[in-house]
Amino acid sequence: MHYSDVSVLVIEPAAPSQYGYVPTAWICYLYVILFSVSTPDSAITVAHFVQALHSRLWWMLATACITGALEVTGWIGRLLSSHNPAASNPYLIQIVATIIAPTPFVACNFIILGQIIRRLGEGYSRINAKWYTIIFTTSDFVCLVVQALGGAMATGTKQSQVDLGSNIMLTGIVLQLFSITVYMTLAIEFLWRYLHDRPLREVTRTGYTLDKSTKRMILALIISGVCIYIRTIELADGWHGVVIHTQALFNIFDAGMITIAMYSLNIFHPGRLLGRGKVWKEVNHGEKGYALNSAPEFDDPSVSSRGLGTVQIKTKVGMHSAIFCLGVP
Repeated sequence: MHYSDVSVLVIEPAAPSQYGYVPTAWICYLYVILFSVSTPDSAITVAHFVQALHSRLWWMLATACITGALEVTGWIGRLLSSHNPAASNPYLIQIVATIIAPTPFVACNFIILGQIIRRLGEGYSRINAKWYTIIFTTSDFVCLVVQALGGAMATGTKQSQVDLGSNIMLTGIVLQLFSITVYMTLAIEFLWRYLHDRPLREVTRTGYTLDKSTKRMILALIISGVCIYIRTIELADGWHGVVIHTQALFNIFDAGMITIAMYSLNIFHPGRLLGRGKVWKEVNHGEKGYALNSAPEFDDPSVSSRGLGTVQIKTKVGMHSAIFCLGVP
């Protein structure tokens, strides 16, 4: 036997996956479908996009729809990684997209709660509805910019640049966690003061009450807020934490939480529960002081919501003075 005739097969070790595991393909397909159905922003997605158009709540396009598009992009990246886990580009696409995606959606909660505060009474809120929306949406935008900048740097070729980008993204996540904590604290205080009639200042009667639709909207905000809060906490230990490197935990505490949050606003959509865009504008500008699904309350018990003629109520909303003419059959 001549050793020169012996062929030696050398097997190169497989390149390690940056995930710490190989993403499961069917789970990736599942979340691509779920986010596509719930959160439309393009031709491949449907529900929030259609609901935003129908209700004319255009800010939903810049919030929920963008979140859906980013989640779909991120999970397509994970799907590509399931076939080639060592590839860098799909990994970077998924980590940047899934990290940034929930940030625009958080703004939905801020805007909706601001609208509820306007209707139930700004006197129960620590800050008025206008500044509530401005402060928290600005904070959310800053967090988005910080995370986007970090994500752009994390796609670099040098390891030092990647590490710096990752740390910047984590800074954005920490800022977002702080912002959400303050938001939830103020929201809880507002609801407590309203339910116990403990205003911080004079309350202007708007005619809106805590009716069934508003309660359902608040329930959706609670579900959405808790899910986003849980999802943000799980990223606090960084890219090398247990959740990021454990597929089951990532699927549950990242994708699972965002899925529940987004579908909660599909089911309890603000356009259906709080009215279409025209109603929101009237509330924002103090042009309408009666509730969508309930008659206004009157100081004079002799005046009912049903009778003859027209009832006029004069009230002050912010800096606007409005006269509400209610045609009563």
